[in-house]
Amino acid sequence: MTSHSEVSPDTLAVELTADGVEVEYADGRRVFYRGVPEAVEGPLMPPPGKDVHVLVTDDDDTHGILVYVDERTTEDEILEATGVGRVLLGPDDETTIFPGVTVSRGQVRVEVEADHETVDGRVFVFAEDARNERSYELVSESD
Repeated sequence: MTSHSEVSPDTLAVELTADGVEVEYADGRRVFYRGVPEAVEGPLMPPPGKDVHVLVTDDDDTHGILVYVDERTTEDEILEATGVGRVLLGPDDETTIFPGVTVSRGQVRVEVEADHETVDGRVFVFAEDARNERSYELVSESD
């Protein structure tokens, strides 16, 4: 049985397009999160059972960190080669993945929260499974 651990993220290239968000991994491959992210005020709780990825960009939206939340299938070496981070959460755990961005887990759902006074860039959350994917952007109430 493979053991999984937390992995620190690297800074990755990001491109925001009219059709979605593209991230270039450290190994040169790219991932595209389809669709214009839905703006959400306050904390976000994606539906249970979804893979949750959090992207925090810099203030000019060209670079950021990508963190998989409580993902337990990808081998550590693959994440390290791509520059993607991973945090592991137990029930009722909470951790800071970037200054101003926290993730927590209740019994079955992950919650992502952003303090927009602390975060200079933007915070995107991608929730996906084998059937569909949803994109969100956490925004302050004044946006």
